[in-house]
Amino acid sequence: MAHGHGTGAPAGRERVAADAAARGLEVEIFPRQNASSLAEAAGILGIRPADIVKSLVVKRPGDEFLFALIPGDRQISWPKLRAVVGVNKLAMPPAEVALAATGYARGTITPLGSTTAWPVYADESMVGQRVAMGAGEHGYSLFVDGDALITALGATVADISSPA
Repeated sequence: MAHGHGTGAPAGRERVAADAAARGLEVEIFPRQNASSLAEAAGILGIRPADIVKSLVVKRPGDEFLFALIPGDRQISWPKLRAVVGVNKLAMPPAEVALAATGYARGTITPLGSTTAWPVYADESMVGQRVAMGAGEHGYSLFVDGDALITALGATVADISSPA
């Protein structure tokens, strides 16, 4: 397996591919041009904004985190997510904290290949959908079957979003 130059650590998309393979999850990783908005990204990929899933790193009390998988046309519903997780405080950490928690820069974050396998919460609207998401590296996305992703990650499926 090829490694990132100079660092000794695999490049982000290689970590994603290796983790997906280890989980028996089929993913299609592909280069994509940069987009200035989610709507533009969806247009480039030829899909609906709802089919782009954002992997959001959420801080729990203590030094614990979780991933919230939210469709592109929706946003986290903090009351719903707190209820599902069973805590009274959740927050979006600064970008450098998210990077330290996952090994991925904002805009490339995915639960696949994260340096720590934090719990994953997937919005129920992903069920039955083929979705695009970050692939661990700028300039790349991946397509994956939402149900297969949920199963491979052992994700908790719940209504955790509201319209954006």
